[in-house]
Amino acid sequence: DEAEELEPSLRNVIEQTSLKWVFVGGKGGVGKTTTSCCLATQLAKVRESVLIISTDPAHNISDAFSQKFSKVPTLVKGFQNLYAMEIDPNVGLSELPDEYFEQDVMSMSKTVVSDLLSAFPGIDEAMSFAEVMKLVKGMNFSCVVFDTAPTGHTLRLLSFPSVIEKGLGKILRLKNKIGPFVSQMAGILGMQDVNSDMMSTKLDEMMGTIKQVNEQFKNADQTTFVCVCIAEFLSLYETERLVQELTQYGIDTHNIVVNQLLFLKQGEEPCKLCKARHRIQAKYLDQIADLYEDFNVVRLPLQEDEVRGVEKIKNFSKYLIEPYKHC
Repeated sequence: DEAEELEPSLRNVIEQTSLKWVFVGGKGGVGKTTTSCCLATQLAKVRESVLIISTDPAHNISDAFSQKFSKVPTLVKGFQNLYAMEIDPNVGLSELPDEYFEQDVMSMSKTVVSDLLSAFPGIDEAMSFAEVMKLVKGMNFSCVVFDTAPTGHTLRLLSFPSVIEKGLGKILRLKNKIGPFVSQMAGILGMQDVNSDMMSTKLDEMMGTIKQVNEQFKNADQTTFVCVCIAEFLSLYETERLVQELTQYGIDTHNIVVNQLLFLKQGEEPCKLCKARHRIQAKYLDQIADLYEDFNVVRLPLQEDEVRGVEKIKNFSKYLIEPYKHC
């Protein structure tokens, strides 16, 4: 059973039906986007509906699928149940599209929310993330795959729910003290729609969503993090840091994808450079095997062409399930 549990594939992620959030991350340039698109493609085969969100400001999923995506979930061409969207986690609330704010008299205007939040450093982009999460949760996708930005940003993104919980707690405590004053001021200025009770209801509602997301992120049945690296010193070092920080945050991680591996063909004499690269990679693969013996380690081959376009992604994605066999 132990041997099967540590199969060198992501089959465990595909088959874990309770999973709701899957994060894919690692150092820049290691193939996170390809891996997350491939994983989303495989998940779409077994789940009712899958959403892939790019939180990397470089937005490579548009390039990977050769289709332009926006801040609103869009169906990926060639699929019935795979959607994609691109958000910039560094963008504040004021830059979110209007779809994120309910259009009725009872809703708080964007500016009121932004002004209120500007008093709390770092919370603006976290709240922007909260609004996105609310939208995503409301659309009830069976599974959401995050193609995250390079490591540092990812860890900030995962700490957002805690940041917001603290910030909203402060705002709600303040609200009890300054609520009557806000109502008085609104009356004097003729702003009848600024109602402090309504505002706190909205904040309470958001707090609920955030608490739920926070709990789900820390629940191994619902969230897992797939680390992507290449067989080189810096990438391995970064992966170890990532695994330690995820453990600190209480976020489950038990899969590592080692990308861009050079497999030497039997009976063929490799060039000097290929031989050298293969030797270096073999050394780091041994280290990965020692460090992560309780992880599923997936080995992906270096391709002659870029993995771009739906067909190539579909073809390459099978290596996440069936380990690559080189002849």
